[in-house]
Amino acid sequence: MIPPRRRAALARRRTLCYPFRPPHEFRLFPNFRLRVRLRPIEIRKSKIAKPGYFSPDADPAVMKAFYEANGYLVLENGFTPAQVEELKRETTLICRGERGELPDHPKADPAEPDDSVLSRYLCIHFPHKLSAVMEGTFHSAPTVKTLTTIIGPNVKGMQSMLFIKSSGKPGQAWHQDEDYIPSRDRTLTGSWIALDRATVENGCLWVLPGSHRPGILWEQRWHGDRRFDCAEESVNFPFTDDQAVPVEVEAGSVVFFNGYLLHRSLPNQAPAGTYRRSLVNHFMSCESRMPWGKTPDNEHNAHYDYRDIIIVAGADPYAYRGYTSIQTPSVRPSGQGGCDKWGGAGNKYSDDSAPKA
Repeated sequence: MIPPRRRAALARRRTLCYPFRPPHEFRLFPNFRLRVRLRPIEIRKSKIAKPGYFSPDADPAVMKAFYEANGYLVLENGFTPAQVEELKRETTLICRGERGELPDHPKADPAEPDDSVLSRYLCIHFPHKLSAVMEGTFHSAPTVKTLTTIIGPNVKGMQSMLFIKSSGKPGQAWHQDEDYIPSRDRTLTGSWIALDRATVENGCLWVLPGSHRPGILWEQRWHGDRRFDCAEESVNFPFTDDQAVPVEVEAGSVVFFNGYLLHRSLPNQAPAGTYRRSLVNHFMSCESRMPWGKTPDNEHNAHYDYRDIIIVAGADPYAYRGYTSIQTPSVRPSGQGGCDKWGGAGNKYSDDSAPKA
């Protein structure tokens, strides 16, 4: 017979839980066996997602609420590793001239290494006009799902930009995309597809959360800052650099941001031979006419609707106007050879007496 005190002690032992040990047998007395099952304690490290970073199966209502409040969101794993590799291969072929001629950039010699060719470019505009692979990104299912969540059921695309941004290449100063692509309903949305891991070191995007909400297009001026390319800088807005957030993402992630959101990037300061490649497409609601570019003769700008577009979701209420091809691929000046193109004639950097060749 087991004494009462001993029975109480054994009862307490039955309730114990010993972590990370297998079931064990305790022989307390001859001919008496007590089996105590020792269940392992499951220890989980809490993985707290960064605010604004969502998986493709995230709740659309939560995504939309974050986007409306902050002006941006990140869709992680928006493109698979295989899709990213295909886009990078296509990037190299475009830069080599294998997908069509680029202005002022002759086709590369087959013997020239890829790194040498890629380093000549900061950004190529309208690569989807050269590449079916690039154009296909407009119709990516995760992208379309996100766009219809944050814009609405009817979505059109109109522009693409392929950033190569090798080591040493500049970034772009604070700006709002709606300064360049006007919409009437403030639905302009960029989708920034990371083809490489984007970090502070190699020149990731920086955003000013909530800066889209005033609905103001801030004045732009020439910056004269060697860190940035030839595009002008937005000024006199009521936000400071210390409010900016770096949007570091893995390859395959997509950053969506509103056309009124102030954003910028800094130079790629990673070691030589590294890149921060990204493909940026722009979208807006089909319901909004888009008076983009030069208004044709004999047409009032209030009536003009740019029709070099791609319908990616829903219906186009202006389909009766037809569609056309207006834009051709071009190469953005980085500032390293001067800023005479793109309306930048006469713009000099603060350390220049004349633009450097």
